Amino acid sequence: MEPGSQNIAKNTTWLTSAYIFQKIFAFVYFTLIARFLGATDIGSYVFAISLATILSVLIDFGLSPVLIRESAKNRGKANLYLNNIITVKIILSIITFIIAVITINLLNKGQMAEIMVYIAGLVMIVDSFNLSFWGIFRAWQNLKYEAISIAINQILIFSVGLIGVFLKFPLYVLVIALLTGSLFSFIYSLTLLKTKLKFKIKPNWNKTVLKTLFIIALPFALAGIFTRVYNYIDQVLLSILIGDQSLGWYSVAHKMTYALQFIPAAFAAAIFPAMSNLYKTDKSKLQYIFEKSMYFLIILSIPTAFGVYILAKPVILYLYTAEYLPSILTLQIFIWGVIGLFLNYPVGSLLNACDKQIINTINMGITMILNIILNLILIPQYQHLGAGTAALISLSVLFILNLAWVPKIIKYNYKYLIIKTIQSIISALIMAIIIYLAKPYLHFILLIILGAIIYIIIMYLSRGFNKSDIKYLWQAMIKKQI
Repeated sequence: MEPGSQNIAKNTTWLTSAYIFQKIFAFVYFTLIARFLGATDIGSYVFAISLATILSVLIDFGLSPVLIRESAKNRGKANLYLNNIITVKIILSIITFIIAVITINLLNKGQMAEIMVYIAGLVMIVDSFNLSFWGIFRAWQNLKYEAISIAINQILIFSVGLIGVFLKFPLYVLVIALLTGSLFSFIYSLTLLKTKLKFKIKPNWNKTVLKTLFIIALPFALAGIFTRVYNYIDQVLLSILIGDQSLGWYSVAHKMTYALQFIPAAFAAAIFPAMSNLYKTDKSKLQYIFEKSMYFLIILSIPTAFGVYILAKPVILYLYTAEYLPSILTLQIFIWGVIGLFLNYPVGSLLNACDKQIINTINMGITMILNIILNLILIPQYQHLGAGTAALISLSVLFILNLAWVPKIIKYNYKYLIIKTIQSIISALIMAIIIYLAKPYLHFILLIILGAIIYIIIMYLSRGFNKSDIKYLWQAMIKKQI
């Protein structure tokens, strides 16, 4: 590899490893607190975080990705850009926090919910500044420190949160745990900016600089708003329209499905730099990478959906106890969305790499509107099941909308992908039948292992994959060579 490619691979490895660690730790943490607290309390916690997360986009307003891009182009002005963005974020933080206070008081959710939203508001403010601070390091192509921060942040949240729960502190201790992690990242990143990069941090207001940054930031801001609302509005609406207990049941299915997101995210991190380069240099190889990426995520997502559908009951009962029995059917509905969730990663990466990010943003906006409408229709009638159904439909629609643009960029072999999809479905169906028959006799962990072995054997015998496919996957994910 060239030196630049080595640097990209090294950075990708650092950040991907950190995110995988974070996802695993976060899932274990959520599972433990859900068991100890129960559906209603975990629903209250999820509501506060979801509301704050939606509002947090008003603070960043797309400025962090702009800071990364513009600082990478002109490092000499990076400190100036950062200081101006800090000034704007201070103002936006105050405005957004006031909006959060007004919103939670209007909703009349009770004192505990208000306290949690207030603390979550502080978390969203600190995290917004963290985004900008780490953005400078991304512009410098140094992701090592951010990866370390992500890991320590999650450990702090895990430790403070669980200690608080075990000692039976008030529910808002969970949000204090988030604030603890965020404050560490803030102090760590700010210290590194000053010591490693010699930045001078002080508020600055340069109208010319800010005007330029805001013009560039607008599409990023829209993308951020669409993404945040799309990902969290179902949880907010479920809490408001039905109640926190229903949200608690739903959040389990939501968390289990999205916990798997690190798989396509890691794959996308590996292929995106190559896609960006090949779009200008080699369209045929770009087509090959896209097809291979889709293929691997097809043969991973389909058996995952079948397996979780069959094992939903023992998994929920073992991890979350009988209190979460209503989560089982929700998970069985929601998990089919993992197929669209996985496959949208290579499709979205292709659009972004080939200067079609505006299309991606528009499609996200359409999906967001659809998602809100579906939730407003389905939640009042079907509660958490309605929210799960809305999520499944929305994930599928977003994938279809983005996929429709791929033929306008590259000519890919859709027949090859259809054949592989059929092979995967047949193999996964046989696997599911065997797991179902063996379910009364084996623990679900053994069933997962058995299912994986059966699926791999059937796919290999039916030539669903071969040795060259395994070699390509190893080079893409481990060696970062495409």
